Amino acid sequence: MSKQPPPSSVLVDIYHRMIRIKQNDERIRSSMRTGRLVMPYYSARGQECIPAAVSVCLEQTDTICTTYRGIHDSIAKGVPLKALWAELAGRSTGTCKGKGGPMHITHPASGVMVTTGIVGSSMPIANGLALASQVRGDKRVSVAYFGDGATNIGAFHESLNMASVWKLPVVFVCQNNQYAEHTKYAVCTSAANVADRAASYSMPGRTVDGNEPLAVYAAAHEAIERARAGNGPTLIEAVTFRFSGHTVGDDDSYMDAGEKAAWMAKDPVPRYRAWLLAQGHATQAQLAQMEADTEAQIDEAFKFAMDSPFPDVAELRRDVYRDEVAA
Repeated sequence: MSKQPPPSSVLVDIYHRMIRIKQNDERIRSSMRTGRLVMPYYSARGQECIPAAVSVCLEQTDTICTTYRGIHDSIAKGVPLKALWAELAGRSTGTCKGKGGPMHITHPASGVMVTTGIVGSSMPIANGLALASQVRGDKRVSVAYFGDGATNIGAFHESLNMASVWKLPVVFVCQNNQYAEHTKYAVCTSAANVADRAASYSMPGRTVDGNEPLAVYAAAHEAIERARAGNGPTLIEAVTFRFSGHTVGDDDSYMDAGEKAAWMAKDPVPRYRAWLLAQGHATQAQLAQMEADTEAQIDEAFKFAMDSPFPDVAELRRDVYRDEVAA
């Protein structure tokens, strides 16, 4: 683990990324309720601190691959809010010209190389990016985000094995929110902890409290530096909980009685905010201004998206093949 605690600037940066995720999520859901956004959406509330604490350890040129549940991963890595919101709204000014939507956010300039709708596929893609970095010798690190359900498919095991054999500069981050869609972790997974599986592939495995920013930061910092130094991959399991169903509209009645309430009482955002204030890393005025600024940026992004045009019908045949092929 990282021996030195991060400076106040890094600790506050983690919070900044967390509130950007939280406030964007709240606005997205309210926009869906009022009919301004019509789309499938997978809320990340409750999981804010994981990509926030990982991303502060990454360079701008480092890359991530995430899944359709990964809007928080994209925001934490720095996807511009205007382009993000335009993509959510299906507008031509979006990250994928309005043709990807919330399940396919891609923004290479900020290192978000792909948001994939295929469970577990973030891992082999991250391996490919890591291999490219290894061949070029550019010291870039690739992070693969995925959920606990993805650890039971072949891509997980194949990717960890390949990454270990080739010592690829990749970090596997399992955001274990304890439900694979509607199925509880213990029902479908025999290993007590996802990180225990790392031993099968001769790589370090860490299980950390995914609601505790310092724990996630320490594990991520060590894993990323290890990868950058050429010492190979690490598997991090960040144990957390999602505050809503698998998707908007899911009533989450399959969750154990009282389980959701108990986790929501440990909401990482207000808890971390209180800790920053108590430890003197920030003032009330600083954090309040940060939150107000974030809300203003979301206002601007929302307006930008709503004012942007929808894609032209000609876009149906663009970006499909390298050279356009007549239908």
